[in-house]
Amino acid sequence: MNEPRKIVFYRTHDGKCPVEEFLDSLPGKVANKITWVLRIIRELDRIPEIYFKKLIGTDEIWECRIQLGSNVYRLLGFFGGHATLVLTNGFVKKSDKTPRKEIHMAELCRREYFIRRMNHGRP
Repeated sequence: MNEPRKIVFYRTHDGKCPVEEFLDSLPGKVANKITWVLRIIRELDRIPEIYFKKLIGTDEIWECRIQLGSNVYRLLGFFGGHATLVLTNGFVKKSDKTPRKEIHMAELCRREYFIRRMNHGRP
């Protein structure tokens, strides 16, 4: 197996972390399941699509997919380097389609991340 992927949480220019805020709002059982799925994403070379999938028609946005009972949770992010997954935002999925505003937020974070990296040498 290759080196594990690195998973980081995106921080806005003013230090806010939408993924942490989302995770903090969830019950412990859900947070535990999300942690388990993130471990799969970090460690497996080939991640089953049930847990991780590129969103078609987006600016390189990927979706971490978590289900617990009848509830569906999503974390969106992008690759900030060879093996670094940057998670930008999370939400409870209430319909078949991923909400456009959530995808848009992830795409904006991705652009800002690369602009900051280009201008300052770090995200």
